[in-house]
Amino acid sequence: MKRILVANRGEIAVRIFRTLREMGMQSVALTADQDTASVHARYADQVISLGPGALADTFLNQKKIIDLALAHGVEMIHPGYGFLSENADFSAAVEAAGMIFIGPEAASIRAMGLKREAKLLVAEAGVPTVPGYSGSDQSPATLQAAANEIGYPLLIKASAGGGGKGMKKVLKAAEFLEQLESAQREAQAAFGNDVVILEKYLTEPRHVEIQIFGDGKGQVVALGERECSIQRRHQKIVEEAPSPMVDKDLRERMCESAIAAAQAVNYRNAGTVEFICDASGTYYFMEMNTRLQVEHPVTEMVMGLDLVRLQIETALGQPLNLERIRQPRGWAMEVRLYAEDPDHGFLPQTGKICLYEEPNGLGIRMDSGVDLGSQISLYFDPMLAKLIAYGPTREACRARLIQALEHTFLHGLKTNVGFLHRVLSHPAFAAGHTTTGFIEEHFANPHAPDQYVIPALAAGYLADERVDLTKSPAQGPWEQLTNWRLGA
Repeated sequence: MKRILVANRGEIAVRIFRTLREMGMQSVALTADQDTASVHARYADQVISLGPGALADTFLNQKKIIDLALAHGVEMIHPGYGFLSENADFSAAVEAAGMIFIGPEAASIRAMGLKREAKLLVAEAGVPTVPGYSGSDQSPATLQAAANEIGYPLLIKASAGGGGKGMKKVLKAAEFLEQLESAQREAQAAFGNDVVILEKYLTEPRHVEIQIFGDGKGQVVALGERECSIQRRHQKIVEEAPSPMVDKDLRERMCESAIAAAQAVNYRNAGTVEFICDASGTYYFMEMNTRLQVEHPVTEMVMGLDLVRLQIETALGQPLNLERIRQPRGWAMEVRLYAEDPDHGFLPQTGKICLYEEPNGLGIRMDSGVDLGSQISLYFDPMLAKLIAYGPTREACRARLIQALEHTFLHGLKTNVGFLHRVLSHPAFAAGHTTTGFIEEHFANPHAPDQYVIPALAAGYLADERVDLTKSPAQGPWEQLTNWRLGA
């Protein structure tokens, strides 16, 4: 029996704890003072408090986490995703302390952690990269000259970052320097590194990624692709496997490139090689995420694998069992449920969940980090849960996921549930015409309230036994109903 600490929280911690329970291993959770009532704490065998403070003092405090782990007899640490999951220093510190880090070695994380260096590295391995500039000369004059040579439109991207931070689209030469300054400022603030790269902007781009697994001894396997083109503010919200645009030949070539990229850094454990594809089907390396991805469940469902179990087995030195690797079967889709307001720039929302009900049924999976009564604050990421559906075909899977969204009840604060329903129901999505500009193209303007909202409010109003419609307005429902507040 191993004692494993998950240096994370929310739905990914719950997800990992479930696998640990199946494997007969002991699970240890971390909480901050503002997080003690969270759902993930209830799933673990033991809970360790990180105390008060901001993220820098809690979930990002490497020394505190390692010291607490050692004090409580922890043998292995799983970083989840986000927080310290792609921090090479943390990986090295865990190993130096005599524990096992469930992830890649520090050298691999460092090699793939900077976009500029990673791009040069994989290019040497024969992996196609987006035409652009990855030079060390970061002077505005040099970058402007390189941009003019690449041509417009182009992207300025923070070398050390991800998630859209420090990324700017430049349409013409006259606005380049202004956008460059803005990108460098964001990159410095977010990552402490203002180095940028330039890349040609591709028309009708699609985001397709390959899930890989390495044993750290040179053997790497590819577990098929995921399409993650539906994004808002460069953050994925809908993912599916396989991709509707990838045929057998393209899949084989992309998997070969992903394996070559991973072998270039002698990769160990789970990783994802991300590609950008243009309208012609030509693909280019974007980056490698040296961790488990948020969207890993869609790969699990079509491949019939538990990727967390595979991570733990690999970390324990067990060889990759190639007999378990099969060709993908059926189709899987995932949507990310966020506490945000899609009609007002996807602004994060806070509040208490006062009604919560998960969908169920054949082919439905819910990875959730919240429950009835959960308090959603500004301290952590606004993602609440992930809803995943599986079906024999893409259309069957899409229909099943739409139905599941219609039976997902999460109230007390605004969420993107209705918006996700509109995305999946859109004819362009149904036809598989998904690009990274999908939301800007089809949902550029604010929408009316969800089609279910007005009937639901009316039904609730009429069903409330306290409401007497025969009373005068002065004694009407606004005086009788409780827990109502302006702007809620």
